[in-house]
Order: sequence, then C-alpha cells, then structure tokens
Amino acid sequence: MITSRYYKPRPTADANTVLSAKPLIFACTLLAVTHVHAADEMACQTSIGKPLSAESPFSTVISDNPETILFELGSFEMQLGDNPTASMTGGVLLRRDDKLAAADAARYDPEQRALFLEGGVRYEDPDTLIRSRLAEFGYGTGRIRVEGAEVSVGGSQARGAADALEINENGTLSLGGVEYTTCPPDSEDWLLQGKSIVLDTGEGFGTAKNMKLRFKNVPILYLPYISFPIGDARKSGVLTPEIGSSGRSGNEIRVPYYWNIAPNYDATITPRLLTSRGLQLAADFRYLTERNEGSVTADYLSNDSIVDDSRHQLRFNHRTLWNKSWRNRINFREVSDSQYFEDLGGSLSVSSITHLNRNASVDYYSEYLSFFAQAQDYQTIDDAILPVDEPYRRLPQILVNGHWPVSVLRLGRDSELVNFDRDVGVTGWRLNATPSIEIPISRPGWFFTPAIALDYTRYDLADTLPGADADATRTVPITSVDTGLVLERMMSGANRIQTIEPRLLYVNIPYRDQDGLPVFDTIAPDINLVQLYRKNRFLGGDRIGDTEQVSLGITTRVLDLDSGRELMTATIGQTRYFSDRDVALPGMPVSTFETSDYIAQVRFGLLRNINFDIGHQWGTGENGTTKSEARLQYRPANNRILNLAYRFRRDSLEQGDFSWSWPMASKWNFVGRYNYSFRDQEVLEQFFGLEYESCCWGLRLVSRRHISTRDGTRDSSFGLQLVLKGMTSVGTAADKLLERGILGYSADLR
Repeated sequence: MITSRYYKPRPTADANTVLSAKPLIFACTLLAVTHVHAADEMACQTSIGKPLSAESPFSTVISDNPETILFELGSFEMQLGDNPTASMTGGVLLRRDDKLAAADAARYDPEQRALFLEGGVRYEDPDTLIRSRLAEFGYGTGRIRVEGAEVSVGGSQARGAADALEINENGTLSLGGVEYTTCPPDSEDWLLQGKSIVLDTGEGFGTAKNMKLRFKNVPILYLPYISFPIGDARKSGVLTPEIGSSGRSGNEIRVPYYWNIAPNYDATITPRLLTSRGLQLAADFRYLTERNEGSVTADYLSNDSIVDDSRHQLRFNHRTLWNKSWRNRINFREVSDSQYFEDLGGSLSVSSITHLNRNASVDYYSEYLSFFAQAQDYQTIDDAILPVDEPYRRLPQILVNGHWPVSVLRLGRDSELVNFDRDVGVTGWRLNATPSIEIPISRPGWFFTPAIALDYTRYDLADTLPGADADATRTVPITSVDTGLVLERMMSGANRIQTIEPRLLYVNIPYRDQDGLPVFDTIAPDINLVQLYRKNRFLGGDRIGDTEQVSLGITTRVLDLDSGRELMTATIGQTRYFSDRDVALPGMPVSTFETSDYIAQVRFGLLRNINFDIGHQWGTGENGTTKSEARLQYRPANNRILNLAYRFRRDSLEQGDFSWSWPMASKWNFVGRYNYSFRDQEVLEQFFGLEYESCCWGLRLVSRRHISTRDGTRDSSFGLQLVLKGMTSVGTAADKLLERGILGYSADLR
C-alpha cells in the first residue's frame, strides 16, 4: 500500500496522455460552434466548481521541471496473474506544470492499455474546468472517452455539457447530447442544444446535427445540419440573418451566405427581401495575394415594384503594392439611377452623395521624390447638377514633386500636368511647374524659414470662347518667411508643462492678370487654421492670389508629463493684408478687407470625464460670427455618455445635436439622438431606444425617424435586436445605428 507518497517518474507518452490538452477540445468546440467572444465580468457566475488548486494541498508542490508528472494516491492495489490490473482508491491526483487531473478512484487495465478514472473526475488548467463521472484514456489507441462531461471556460461566461465525449486516435472529437450557454445554472435564459457534434481537428472543421436554440425555453432557431470552422479556420455557411423595416421599402430580411473559396479568396452572397420593392441580390468578392488585394461588390434588384425598373450598384476596389516605393490603385463605382442611395442606401450621409469617383492611379515615393499619375472620371447622380457644373475628368493627371537638401538650402520642384475633359465648356491641358528654394533654420525653441518660389503655368485649350487665348501662360514669383517660437514652462503643483507657440508667416505675391484663364478645379476655400498658413488663398492651379500679408497665430498647450497626453490646446490666429487682392474667380468681387476673420480653436480635457472642443470664426465688422462649432462630451463610465454639439454656418446651416447612452436602472439603458436644424425648423434625425442587459443576453429596441432624400423626404423605421452573449445576435443591426449616431458608444454589451 502506498499512502501520500509522491512519485516523479520520467515523462512518458502514457502519462502525458492523461494530462494532455485534448480535454480542452471540448471547450473549444462549444466556443467554435458559436463564435464565442469573452464577456466582461458581471454578477453572473457560471463556474461548475471551485478550482482544483484551491481544494488540494498537492497544488503547493512545485517542480522545477515542467515536464515532471506528480502523483498523489490514497491507496494502491495490484492484481497479478492472467488478467493483471492495478487499482487506486481513496483519491487520485495527477499534476504536470499547470494541468491537474483528479478522481475518486482509478483503474489501469494492461490488456486494454487503458486508464479509467471513476467518480468525481475533474480536469483543470488555467483556462478550463471539466467534471465528469467517467473518463477513459487508451494508451494503445490514443482514444479518450468521457461520460457526463460538464465544462466551464475561464475568462468567459461560457459553460456546457455533453452526455458523451470521445476522441479517436486521429484527433477527431465526437460529442452527443450537447448543451451550451453563457447563463448561470439557475437561470438558463438561452440554451443551445445539439444531438451530435463531430470535430475534425486535423481539417479544422466540424459538423453538427439537430441544433436547436431556445430563448426563455421557446425554440427560436432550428438547424438540422450545420458545418462550421474550428478556431481561426474559415468555413462556408449561412451567417446571422438581419431583419429590419422602413416606411419607404417595407419590411426587410437579409440572409448572408459566406463562401470560403480559397485561403486568399472569399465571397459573401446576400439575398435581401424588401416587401415593398422586391428581392435584391448582393455579392461581395474579396481577394488577397502577395502583392494584390481588392474587392468586387455587385447589388442587383431585378424589378423594383415602386419604380417599376431594375436597379443595380457596382463597386470595384483594387490595390497592388509592387515594392516599398511603387503601388497602384483602381476604384470604380456605378449605380443605375440618381435615387439609388436614397431608396436603398439607408442613411442621409449616403443619400447625399452627388458624384461617384472612378480612378486608376500609380504612385511612387522615395525620400526626396514622389510621383503620382491617375485617370479620373465621375458619375454624377444628382439630377439638379447641370452639365456645365459637373466636375472635369482628369485624363490623365501627373504630379512629380521633389525636395532635396543642398548644404543649408532645400531645393524643391512641384510639377503637375493635367488634361481636363468634359462634354461641355472649355477643355484642355494645364502644366504647372513651381521650383523653390528654402533656407530652413531650426534650433531648440525657434525656427526661421525664408523661401522663394516661381509658379509657371501654361495652357493648351480647346473649345474656347471667341477671342480667348488658347495658349495662355502665367508666371508668378512667391516670396515668404515662416518663423515661430516654442516656449515652455513647468506648471506649479502638477507634473505638467505648458507651451506657448507664436507663429508668423509673411507672404508676398505680385498681381498678374488671370481673368483670361479657365477655371478647371480651383476654389476659394473658407479660412481655417490650415488655410491660415497657406501661401495661396486658392485651392487648385488656375489662380495664384496676389497678396502682401502677414498671418499671425499663437498656440498654447498643456501636456501631462507622466502620460504624455495633451490636456489642453488653444489656438487663435488672423491674417492682415497690406493691399487689396485683385485676383478673383469668375463672378466673385475683389477682396478689399484689411483683415481676415479671427480663427480660434480650443480642445479641453483637463477635467476628468469631460471633453470640450470648440472652433469659432468671427469678423471684426458688422457680420460677427461666420462659423462656429462646439462639442461637449460627459463620459463618467463606458455606458454613461452625454454628447451635446452645435454647428453654425452663416446663411447655410444652424444645427443642434444631442445624443446619449445612460442607465435607467440596473439592467436598463436609455439611448437616443436628436439632431435639429434651427434654420429649417425641423428635425433631421431622431431615434430613441432602450437596451436591456442581463448577464448572458441583451435586447435593443430602437425607433428612428430621419430625412432620407435630398428633397427632404422622411423615412421611419423600428429595430429589434436580441444579443445572446457568447454566441450571436438576431434581428436588426441596431448596434450599427447606435455606434454611428452616438459618439463614444460601444455596441459590446457589458
């Protein structure tokens, strides 16, 4: 008899089998079937027993060799003869490294070369706890059989059980009478049940028969047969359906099918039934090779019952990375009609698209030189845009930019060659070449950069007006000085530093008559902090604005030295002009004002849980405020969010936006958004909803009303989403709406 003795045998394949990772396959199986995501800790307790390490003094025995097998036996009996056996009773415990196995008794059959653990069988490692009434380990065959297995998975709420579990010599796992949930044992609000599951760990796939999903003891889903991947492997199959409704298109259901074509190719085919319009079919194909990646998407509605016509959308995106310097891109998009996004897009941001970009490009980047070439076209999908107002096609556009250090100088050369093409109006080629010389001087605390450049532009035009110069040229010198300081001081009473950064930009550009030049791509943008320090007040190559000006600005920052986080940033700036600006776009007046608007921006994060951003632009005359934006966020916790925003553009828009996600009770959360136009005196978008969350499931109900078309047509919808933690969600994609509409919202239920 051996009592309380520790054996440290040399590791063998037999001993390793008992404490191998194979029992983990059962837990992985349940997770793989349902695509488990680890849940955050809540009051839910799902473990099926205390950890073995807390129950036995054996756990205190530590071996320097992780491969050492440690045994603890109560009593040992061996029967010799024709049928020799070995029996262990009074408790059996085995440990290797961080793996533990225990049972009330054990029996070894040399003829079968099998070890039987009986009564109170337990297996434990840092991630898994398994209990069963019987476990059999076949050393000769590698077969493992477990009866009445119960599993809990550490780090998640997942638990499951199986009437029988068997692993053959090939590593194939078979389970019968399977149950899985993330709910506690006393409140199984949802339960996944299956008659049988077979996992082929070698191939990385599994199959299941007669799978039934029950919620509140009501069957809500039945699958007679499914095939699924194990781990990271991909497997073709039906994805979670989405259900929704809207006033414009009726009820809808999407049933995506994922097709795993090859390791680097896949496709998703999604039938979409719209009760008021018909059946739409969407297909998304993706590919990835050593140098290439891209996708092709096609949506087709054979006969829209409302418009009595077929409708489609086509998208193609491709990128090739030839090496670290060369790459090319292709982007193409097309829709059948101008109302496609309004009817089938689902949001105002998509519905407001006026042009679809199509381009093919190639570019090169090195330390001193860059090259970019593209052919670009558009599809105009706003019927209100006249042909004369449509953007020009660039067929082609070529840019070559280079900047080289030479002693204390930096030489530059920016060049662009474009052929502008359109069905109406003036067309032709434009060449821009801008050589430059800078003397960048930078020292700790300050910088000083004088520069001179020469902008040369030449046109070769067609379809010009009578008397216009088809070969017009322009040459304009540009001189500038950019300088600034960076001053720092330690703040008293805190490990923080404050900076003060004044900056001055002087620019001198003489007047050149440019009224005879066409306008292909040039605009006069609104002033902002970026535009404040640009030398040319126009964007695009058709106009070089004459000016003699000084742009002045000052920025202050507060930095936390421990975290490196920027706690506060404030900037204010203005441009002062010494003369009138005579160069203007067609139809615009000459600029005679002596100063620009003031531009100010503040980002404030000094207070805990409060972030505040404000941008303001105002003039010195009678006009007052030109633009203003402000956003305040209060977020004391991940599930407690209040957002308040305001936007103003003189003679254009004035909007207020309030969104929130806030607990009403221990398990209830109130969510919503209210976006209102003061100028139009109407609501642009509003939605209100409730979230309910238990420890293992959640529910979202959202009612939405919004403007869905450019002409102000409204649409309403209602969403219902059931989330089964650790498995899937059923219903509408309400989480996507909340993430888009509520800044800082996270759809992951806690």
